[in-house]
Amino acid sequence: QVQLVESGGGLVQAGGSLRLSCAASGRTFSSYAMGWFRQAPGKEREFIATISWSGAATYYADSVKGRFTISRDNAKNTVYLLMNNLKPEDTAAYYCAHATAMNNAVTIRDYRYWGQGTQVTVSS
Repeated sequence: QVQLVESGGGLVQAGGSLRLSCAASGRTFSSYAMGWFRQAPGKEREFIATISWSGAATYYADSVKGRFTISRDNAKNTVYLLMNNLKPEDTAAYYCAHATAMNNAVTIRDYRYWGQGTQVTVSS
């Protein structure tokens, strides 16, 4: 069983930055891809970014490419999401997730374990 705990959300002005963290329990963290998703009220959960098991490969949704950076520290069982130049449309609950594959995990179906989410609110 894997447990994921996100932190780092909050209220920020447009143009600002936040760094989300996701701490994972269990022994499988370093063997699988990890990802970040977000869900705004009334909308479906959407893919944001993924990172391969080693950290060598990353992939982003077009909406965040160039502004967000995903990274991981396998020694600490932690994955991060650095969010720069935040916009009001980035407001959502952000979730980290543990994939069922080592890489190329870009859909909800590719993930098995989910965190409880952390709220990010960007004011204009």
